[in-house]
Amino acid sequence: MTGDVINLRSVRKNKARSAKEAQAQTNRRKYGRSRSEKDAAKNEAERNRRNLEGARRDGDEG
Repeated sequence: MTGDVINLRSVRKNKARSAKEAQAQTNRRKYGRSRSEKDAAKNEAERNRRNLEGARRDGDEG
């Protein structure tokens, strides 16, 4: 009826490793874009901004 003996230090270390890996996974998704992907996103944002500015009516400031 006795449970298995576990080393709490190794459990804590494994938990910390998995937390760091989860954070790394998030960062890879968030920041891990190639130069061409960054340039394409920047160009699309600029194109959208110019398109929106072109559709603005005179006198509609704010």
